[in-house]
Amino acid sequence: MPLQNRVMPTGDIVATPHRGLFTGNRGIIHDPATKTLLKKRWSSPAWLTCTCEFRGRRREVMAQRSWTELFFLDEATALAAGHRPCFYCRRDDANRFRAAWEKGNRVHDVRMHDIDTVLHHERLDHGEKRLHALLVPLDQLPDGAMVQQGEESFLVMQGRALLWSAAGYVEGGRELSQPALLTPPSTLRAMNAGYQATLHPSAHRALSPLAGEVGGDG
Repeated sequence: MPLQNRVMPTGDIVATPHRGLFTGNRGIIHDPATKTLLKKRWSSPAWLTCTCEFRGRRREVMAQRSWTELFFLDEATALAAGHRPCFYCRRDDANRFRAAWEKGNRVHDVRMHDIDTVLHHERLDHGEKRLHALLVPLDQLPDGAMVQQGEESFLVMQGRALLWSAAGYVEGGRELSQPALLTPPSTLRAMNAGYQATLHPSAHRALSPLAGEVGGDG
């Protein structure tokens, strides 16, 4: 049975056999004896997105009283949930993110702690996912932004909305009437300033004229 460790664009953590392209954490939020989540869903305001492979190190998931290994379909999903690149295992990406975040938010010399403080406010509303008003048309959002309509999450790519699932993306197949923004506004401004999120291969397949079924978990 899969563990409850897969993060959705809404920030919720579910159980699914799919693992995706990235791991990450929000601190310690599990019981290693049972390998189940505690009631809390974060223990640190630093919500990180990490590489699944780093210097040949391997971790047994939820095996010890250390950070809880979470998994993401891709970086767009992690950013939408309120995570940001890890400065330890993804230093180059973290530096690019910080530079774009500074440019997009018109600030200078910020620390990652400062970014975490802003993101923590933007991603949560009394413990629940904070949705934001969409201030521009969908086709003006940068590739990698994510929106929510009803119970469904969508990736924006080339001005089109691709339906998110734990296995990958498919063409949304319909116009979105009143979507809300999932990606935190400060992260969205970083994306507008040039930060490019790593996307699951199914996003590119979904835009192909031959797109049909959702791909695997990469």
